[in-house]
Amino acid sequence: MKDAFGASQSLLVLGGTSRIALATARRLVAARTRTVRLAGRPSPALESAAEELRAYGADVSTVDFDALAPETHETVLGKVFAEGDIDVVLLAFGIAGDQERDEEEPLGAVRVAQTNYTGAISAGLVCAGGLQAQGHGSLVVLSSVAGERARRADFIYGSSKAGLDTFAQGLGEALRGTGVHVMVVRPGVVRPETATPAEPAAPRPTTPRPTTSRSMPPRSAPSQSVPSRITAARLARYGDAASRIAAAPLEAPPLVTTPDAVATAIVTGLRRRSGTVWVPGALRVVMSALRHVPRPLFRRLPM
Repeated sequence: MKDAFGASQSLLVLGGTSRIALATARRLVAARTRTVRLAGRPSPALESAAEELRAYGADVSTVDFDALAPETHETVLGKVFAEGDIDVVLLAFGIAGDQERDEEEPLGAVRVAQTNYTGAISAGLVCAGGLQAQGHGSLVVLSSVAGERARRADFIYGSSKAGLDTFAQGLGEALRGTGVHVMVVRPGVVRPETATPAEPAAPRPTTPRPTTSRSMPPRSAPSQSVPSRITAARLARYGDAASRIAAAPLEAPPLVTTPDAVATAIVTGLRRRSGTVWVPGALRVVMSALRHVPRPLFRRLPM
């Protein structure tokens, strides 16, 4: 239950090692949230996240949770709600996958869908039921701008986020009038605040496979500028917004964001009880324009 100042007292994070989730948890703890439950697969990273939040003065415990085991969600999450009211549930787990590899190995694509979509549906419904039973609380669902319109570069991941986004919006409508608030968060490309050298991934063994008619067409190299045949006159048909989009890919500032920026937007959205939060806010206008750009032109934009 919120305190006399309206601050959330308890937080459940599904995806306890998410950078966005931890940045959000730090802000909520600083604003008097006292109980935090970090749910995720047991790992040193999960324990380290718990220790970090304890250093801020919160009562933190970890919960053994697996998005890919939906048959366990009702039992695992039911126990959390049985321990006391939860003011905020942050559904933050998800995987990006590897688009090129997953096109060749469909089981990888299935894993992306099962984690980001079906696992989230299961956990989201269980948590929504718990919040509804207690009569209050907020469910924050991390979606992505990638779900707004399919792109060649990430359509497997984007399709899973599109499904999650639609589910969360519908769940919010279903819970209207119950005291439960659902907020969908749509970040752009999220970069860490400080770039650090990434460890090279261990090479996966591969076996040669014959080329068949089912093979995907090769991926074209990303454009660095709008092809000359897309003239200013053609872009002007779709307004100034389309022209600006063509000059600024979604991967470029100011449309890139950080975990801290997303966390700040989440806390602000919770205070305002927003239904949808875009991070950065300019993405709302950008995506409104992109939705109406015809596909032949859209595929030429440098994104």
